[in-house]
Amino acid sequence: MRIRTGYAITFDSPAPTPMLLMLSVHPSRLGDCLTSPAMRFDPPIPARDYPDRYGNTCTRILAPAGRLTVSADFLVADGGRPDEVAPDAIQHPVQDLPDDAMVYLLGSRYCDTDKLSSTAWQLFGHTPEGWARVQAIVDYVHNHIRFDYQRADATRSALDGFNQREGVCRDFAHLAVTFCRCMNIPARYCTGYLGDIGV
Repeated sequence: MRIRTGYAITFDSPAPTPMLLMLSVHPSRLGDCLTSPAMRFDPPIPARDYPDRYGNTCTRILAPAGRLTVSADFLVADGGRPDEVAPDAIQHPVQDLPDDAMVYLLGSRYCDTDKLSSTAWQLFGHTPEGWARVQAIVDYVHNHIRFDYQRADATRSALDGFNQREGVCRDFAHLAVTFCRCMNIPARYCTGYLGDIGV
């Protein structure tokens, strides 16, 4: 299938403001772009890309004082296959995890594992380890939080989302990641586009 994607984001800055934009197509999917995914700036400004440690393309800019619109509009070819399902996926003991996975068990500003660990074990300690436990976590979060774009809060942590029972995409992800980490399942938060196809 051919998917039209893009964005138009306008900033109004009181002074020149350094920004880091995470809006580019992942390099692994660039070959699927049917038209140019190039980022456009109005007014035109210099921009510099660099790869982060996960291979994402990050764009550095200095937004001028006043209005700046960042946009893109392009087509991507996609097979339309659903996400992989692996019900036999196992949960490895923490001591057997590779060193580079350990960081995905730690708490953070938004994934406050120290405050949700007891709750996670009460809710999911009885579930089978592996895929079934992760699915139970995802299902719980999906049913526990009400999506409300108007109630977006840049400072909402996983505990806040759990208590307030509302949030945006990021809040769903933070709560699910936090519960996974509490249950010794390495998890990280990745962003992407959610289109309006079959949603």
